[in-house]
Amino acid sequence: MIDGEDIFLDFKVLQIDGRSAARLGVISLPHGSFTTPIFMPVGTQATVKTLTPDELYAMGAGIILANTYHLHLRPGEDLIAKAGGLHSFMNWQKGVLTDSGGFQVFSLKGLRKIDDNGVKFSSHIDGSLHYLTPETVMEIQQKLGADIAMCFDECAPYPCSFEEARQAVRRTALWADRCRKSHSQSEQALFGIIQGNVFADLRERSAREITDLDFPGYAIGGLSVGAPKEHMYSMLDLIDGLLPAEKPRYLMGVGAPEDLLEGVKRGIDMFDCVLPTRLARHGTALTGRGKLVIRNAVYAEDFTPVDRDCRCYTCRNFSRAYLRHLIKAEEMLAHRLLTIHNVSFLLQFMRDIQSAIGDGSLSDFSAKFYSEYRL
Repeated sequence: MIDGEDIFLDFKVLQIDGRSAARLGVISLPHGSFTTPIFMPVGTQATVKTLTPDELYAMGAGIILANTYHLHLRPGEDLIAKAGGLHSFMNWQKGVLTDSGGFQVFSLKGLRKIDDNGVKFSSHIDGSLHYLTPETVMEIQQKLGADIAMCFDECAPYPCSFEEARQAVRRTALWADRCRKSHSQSEQALFGIIQGNVFADLRERSAREITDLDFPGYAIGGLSVGAPKEHMYSMLDLIDGLLPAEKPRYLMGVGAPEDLLEGVKRGIDMFDCVLPTRLARHGTALTGRGKLVIRNAVYAEDFTPVDRDCRCYTCRNFSRAYLRHLIKAEEMLAHRLLTIHNVSFLLQFMRDIQSAIGDGSLSDFSAKFYSEYRL
């Protein structure tokens, strides 16, 4: 890995909340800057489902996530490299983060075999055999050309035994060191990942081992794969005091509004999740008062917007009744319009949190949110 001063990532903490660990910051990357805390829409296969880049720009997205596992299998990193990298391939000129593919590989269960060198697995697409190691994962992500790459890690999902979590922590540190040594692209920042499931001593050990490797940023993994919210929050409370304050912190796979808010209050700067697009495909909208299952009959004659406080394209132009009609008629436009709303809602929610940190009113913002939001 290139020396820290050559990494094309700059993070500045602008303000810290007086009553929590929340902080307002700015991250600068080769493809632009954005304010944190931020939500990153997920573009698994080099597309945020149903949305165009122009729509994402209009919503204010500063960085999106793409998936190494899926892009490696189809269309392949060599083809994307020939196209000039992900930014050129998908015509997206702001930030891109690629995950390592570790979560997808380990979720294959019966289709993969793991040892200390890496993971052998069968493609979920055609059954073809593949072998990922820390070195090959770095090679793939460097060819993809994202602004931020992630170390290859082992994610032990909840629930698991202490021994399973310990093994994952050991391998995660082993692989992080190998990733660091094999990563050589100076315009791409490499983040380390902290594991440990819900075991405090393992989280402490992982945080210590990964921060000792001195990455430009750190991610917290394994807390969005079934762990109860109270466990996730307690682990974040623990980790807040273990990570360097001058580097960005990324909570992986978390996107529910209440979890974004609680994560921010515990010092998290970056989040990603498929939640807004997945809910849209199932006819559900995110609002400031909770989730609305628009496909339900109660909305058949409801001619109000999805969220009266939202100014997205969907809420300015269409009613709940119309969206329900599209859902029942199985029209693709339903997915698009609900995705526009859900992604817009979360991006605006994070901007509101940024403003609250900036003017010292995060505590009031949080109280108002919970007084109106139905969990």
